[in-house]
Amino acid sequence: MAITAAMIKELRESTGVGMLDCKKALAEADGDMDKAVEILREKGLAASAKKAGRIAAEGIVYASITDDNKTGVLVEVNSETDFVAKNAVFREYVDQVAQQAIASDAANMDAFLAEQWNADPSVTVAEALSQEVAVIGENLKIRRYEKFVRTESGRLVSYIHGGGRIGVLVELICAKEADELEELGKNIAMQIAALNPKFIATEDVPQDFIDHEMEILVKQAQEDPKNANKPEEILQKMVTGRLKKELKEFCLVDQAYVKDGDMTVQQYIDSVAKAVGAPIKLSRFVRYETGEGLAKKEENFAEEVAKAMN
Repeated sequence: MAITAAMIKELRESTGVGMLDCKKALAEADGDMDKAVEILREKGLAASAKKAGRIAAEGIVYASITDDNKTGVLVEVNSETDFVAKNAVFREYVDQVAQQAIASDAANMDAFLAEQWNADPSVTVAEALSQEVAVIGENLKIRRYEKFVRTESGRLVSYIHGGGRIGVLVELICAKEADELEELGKNIAMQIAALNPKFIATEDVPQDFIDHEMEILVKQAQEDPKNANKPEEILQKMVTGRLKKELKEFCLVDQAYVKDGDMTVQQYIDSVAKAVGAPIKLSRFVRYETGEGLAKKEENFAEEVAKAMN
């Protein structure tokens, strides 16, 4: 029997399970809707459907780097509560997600979720996630991951802050794979975690970002009563100066090094390079903060207790 988009939509709406899994279940059931629902239930997918609408904005950021230091990932997996985020079963699952990401060649999250789950090839990543939801009892979500594959001499270094609230992965390039690179990478990652830079250096800042910031600064200067009688060229110099100052805050290597305010991050890197005897370049970094940009559910424990008693 031909599986239509309408059938997939109907099964999706009745179970809350993803479109791809619904399509597979309908194909396996030869279009029988009731049988497709049973197939989803047997796989643990429909059992987690009721939880799928809940907000998952807690969880952890987790990093993993291979023993040969060639590949590293930073992943964020969300849960509904901070309590579950501290659970050993949940953290073991997040480690499995990280190992999956290290081995994956998926181009996007949809492709990643459709892969065979390495810990149990009989199910997909999405199906394994649904099974984990059934075990833990909360909605869970693999939100994102970033994978670095090192092709040059150097070091991958990660840093996790606050038990998984913030995570950073950095790549350093250096002709000498010196031990000093590990400490350097850790200190830079801590800087990134603390100050959240947007770019590595000023040459990495997109022109549209600069134009947008300049537009805001010009408007601020024009609306400030103290600048009412200042010539246009003076205002322009003021705005340009403020922009340069802002860019130093946005650009990692221009920031004051948090462990020694007398030097910039670039000067700190250069000092380690001198000790190592080879130039060191910070080629890329990624920083995740758990739940950033997600709406978080406001918990009222008094109401929860009252509901439970009634």
